[in-house]
Amino acid sequence: MGSRTRRCSSPRSSTEPRDVWHDVRVAELIFYAGTMDCGKSTLALQTDHNHSSRGRSGIVFTRLDRAGESVLSSRLGLEVPAVEVDGDLDIRALVVERLSAGARIDYLICDEAQFYTEEQVDQLSTIVDDLGIDVYAFGIMTDFRTRLFPGSARLVELSDRVQVLQVEALCWCGARAIHNARTVHGEMVVEGSQVLVGDTTASPDAVSYEVLCRTHYRARMTSAVAKSAHMSAQPLPFAQ
Repeated sequence: MGSRTRRCSSPRSSTEPRDVWHDVRVAELIFYAGTMDCGKSTLALQTDHNHSSRGRSGIVFTRLDRAGESVLSSRLGLEVPAVEVDGDLDIRALVVERLSAGARIDYLICDEAQFYTEEQVDQLSTIVDDLGIDVYAFGIMTDFRTRLFPGSARLVELSDRVQVLQVEALCWCGARAIHNARTVHGEMVVEGSQVLVGDTTASPDAVSYEVLCRTHYRARMTSAVAKSAHMSAQPLPFAQ
C-alpha cells in the first residue's frame, strides 16, 4: 500500500547528531473515491480480506449501507459485519477504548465515508498520526447535485493519498459515468436532502440512483427517459 519516510536523529558521535532518513513504513490515511457502481465496497471487502489473511487485525466501519445497519456489503453479494457510524459516534474514542481493553488494531476499513461528518474524518487522521493505525476510506466524491459531500471534501484535504478507482462506471449510453443522479419515477431530480438512501436496483417508482455521463446528466436524460424519448441529437446553435 506504499510507504512514507520518517526522519530519525542518529548520532555520529556522542556530541554530534545528524539527521538520517530511514525508509520506515508508517501508517497512512488513504481515500479511494469514485462514483456509484465503481466497485468501492467490493474493494473495501477485498482490502479487509487481504490484510486479515496476512494476520493483521482491523475494524470495519460503514454508514447507511444498502443492506441495512451494521453491515458492509457489495453488489456482488459479499458482506461482513461492521460498526455503524452514526452522526454521534466518536471513532477515535471507540478505537482507544478497544486498544485499552487489550485489542490489537492494525487497520480500519471505512466504507461509505462520504456520509461521515467532518469531525469524524478528523478523528480518522488522528488515529493514523497518533496511534499508528492504517485507515482505508472508501466513498463517493459528489452527490446528486454534483457537489462534494462534506466527508469526502475533508478526506481530500487530509488524506495522504487519494486514489480514483480504476473500474469505470458506465452511463446507459455506454460512455464513462462521472455523475450520480437521483431519480423519482425514472426522472432526474436536483433538489432535496443531500443524504437520502436509495439504490440503483430499486423500483422506478421509488427514490433511486443512476450514474450518468456529463452530457446526459446536463440533459437530465436518464435511462427511463431515454427509452421514451426521441433520441435524435439536438442541433448545434448555428446562426441561420
